[in-house]
Amino acid sequence: MIALRSAGILALFGLSACASPASAGGPFDLVIAGGRVMDPESGLDAVRDVGIAGGTIRAISASPLRGAATIDARGLVVAPGFIDLHQHGQAPDSYALKAQDGVTSALELEVGTAEVDRWYAEREGKAAVHFGVSIGHIPVRMAVMGDPPRFLPSAEGKAAREVATPAQVEEMKRRIAEGLRRGAVAVGFGMAYTPAASRWEVLECFRAAAPFGASCHVHMRHGGTREPHTALSALEEVLAASAVTGAPLHVVHVTSSSGLDTPRVLQVIDEARARGLDVTTECYVYTAGMTDISSPIFDEGFRESRKIDYAQMLWPPTGERLTAETFAKYRKQGGLVVVFSVPEEAVQAAVAHPEVMIASDGLLENGVGHPRNAGCYARVLGRYVREEKRLTLMQAIRKMSLLPARRLEHHAPMFRDKGRLREGADADVVVFDPATVIDRATYEKPSEPSHGIPHVLVGGVPVVRDGKLLPGVLPGRPLRAPLR
Repeated sequence: MIALRSAGILALFGLSACASPASAGGPFDLVIAGGRVMDPESGLDAVRDVGIAGGTIRAISASPLRGAATIDARGLVVAPGFIDLHQHGQAPDSYALKAQDGVTSALELEVGTAEVDRWYAEREGKAAVHFGVSIGHIPVRMAVMGDPPRFLPSAEGKAAREVATPAQVEEMKRRIAEGLRRGAVAVGFGMAYTPAASRWEVLECFRAAAPFGASCHVHMRHGGTREPHTALSALEEVLAASAVTGAPLHVVHVTSSSGLDTPRVLQVIDEARARGLDVTTECYVYTAGMTDISSPIFDEGFRESRKIDYAQMLWPPTGERLTAETFAKYRKQGGLVVVFSVPEEAVQAAVAHPEVMIASDGLLENGVGHPRNAGCYARVLGRYVREEKRLTLMQAIRKMSLLPARRLEHHAPMFRDKGRLREGADADVVVFDPATVIDRATYEKPSEPSHGIPHVLVGGVPVVRDGKLLPGVLPGRPLRAPLR
């Protein structure tokens, strides 16, 4: 529980006039007392007090610290807040669920936006967690090709079906560079949704990212099992683009893109890294994906190339498994469909790999969504750490905080103070019970918040306290690269 040691809570929101180094013991705005502090950067794993003032960690001490307010963290783990690099749901309902899952920074880096300034302005002052976005090749291509704005291109749209002219490719490059100058933290790509985008076009857009050192977050072109449209051939395309241009590469949701080829894809990524290529990847820890049923991913022949049958597809509004007839019906109207296409062996291989980050690919629309939007991080801690022991607790924390921060910090230096628990770092902190933390969201009830995460701080401000989301507390700030 939190024991308040002064009247009111205004001290939680500003720098205490008496804030001082750890040797003086405080007082601080807030002290997290007696928890098992785990910092993946230094390797610290010990009982400590954490003193916070002005939104920053000011002290980590083996001796007791004094604060205007105190969180009793005895028996709990104190870790850096989790950083989700792949969060499509960027509205208040999703932010609330992310906070209850231990996420303090949620970024939309795969699809992204075509209007960086507008995107940030729409969320300013409305978020429980920090938020950020990429300049996205998908929405930029839609704008340049004249498609109406929507989340993903329709199967019949120009962005999906038409080859761009040289002038249109140049305009895409210009818009991507302008988005990076306006503070986008990365460049997003989704060639599976824009199959008409040529390899030259993709290469040219990587070239736009390279001078900024901005990472390219890529949903690869293929995910099939038949040559030449395999995950390995798709990986070769983007590895080549990264090697030729020098732009860093980040492969999104490696398990859903690679299926049973996941171990081979991870091997190739490891080998590329060993030869000096800046390439990383991520996974979510579910055996089902979710996307728009009207997208080009489900073009004719997808069942053979991707080894997916209609019965593996679930329509969330009704809970029904699809048939050829219902698939055709819902494809015409469009909407989110759950696809059970990720082998558990692929999830296990990725989650156990020390360099594979965790990212949720979360999305919730009008109450319809995937459980990964609400429970991805608690699921890692509860199922894959505690129950199955596929990785250690420190490894899991590193994959969910430090590694994502390092992926972005070259182009967006503010991330150098995230993903760590050290003096001077941002006070984005999650406090959880390693014995009870678990996800509760299901495909039938995707908005069930996680359990066993009693406290979450965003910029030093509690947004979850005693396991309850605090209504109206919106300390989330924009995460941007420097404007150029």
